[in-house]
Amino acid sequence: MIVATPVTVDGRSAGAWGRAHWVAVAQVSGPRIISWNIHEVGWDELHDSGTHGSHHARVVKFLKTESIEAVVVDHVGAGMARMLDTMGIPTLPATPGDARASVLAAVGASPAEARA
Repeated sequence: MIVATPVTVDGRSAGAWGRAHWVAVAQVSGPRIISWNIHEVGWDELHDSGTHGSHHARVVKFLKTESIEAVVVDHVGAGMARMLDTMGIPTLPATPGDARASVLAAVGASPAEARA
């Protein structure tokens, strides 16, 4: 499964999806993250530089380019939630702290299993 989650510069779970500065893309297989790439998307700076539609289009392009199958996040706005739902991309609950552990918890793998 390919999952995206907003992250901070130090690898922790970040806040709202549509205003993320960095987004990690994780490929999860069973109880392990087999790849982890951080993208500087700059959505925090770009959010108000046009219409909501243009911002959502920017996010859609990222999701499609990265083949995202789920988003792990603590908050999305109503419009973004509708867009993700229309695309068939579920939102899974993020947990505070380490973003990798948050992704594993969201997809049902425990961090202890991931270290095994």
